[in-house]
Amino acid sequence: MENPSGSRIVVGVDGSDASIEALRQARKLASALGATVEASAFWDPPHVPASYEAVGIGRFEEAADNILGESIAKAFGPQRPDNVVPRLVRGHPRNMLIEASKDADMIVVGRRGHGGFGGLLLGSVSSALVAHAHCPVLVVHAPEGD
Repeated sequence: MENPSGSRIVVGVDGSDASIEALRQARKLASALGATVEASAFWDPPHVPASYEAVGIGRFEEAADNILGESIAKAFGPQRPDNVVPRLVRGHPRNMLIEASKDADMIVVGRRGHGGFGGLLLGSVSSALVAHAHCPVLVVHAPEGD
């Protein structure tokens, strides 16, 4: 699909029901605005000795790519919409989405949250984006009953 407006909506995808709903909502907005949806999944291997690679935790990029593909399929079915572009990004979601917000028209993320005091201690990507993004942020909850 042509994007004559050059508008871009970036969606953080982590496989949760809320991020799948974020994809759906972003596509609705993008279709109305003639924008592209950039479905972004993030991966960042932990800083551990190389020996951990041998026990099977070295496939973070592959796991993120699988989550991205499965999430797009759950959101839209087997045929990815023309205005949805998958993007795999190395880095922490919070930092990379804040960086993406510098030239995006909107950031859309799902709200999983830990709730209560635990949520305050752990922080969250959505809270960081609301506080620090350079463009509008839409935080989407998972659909009721899912």
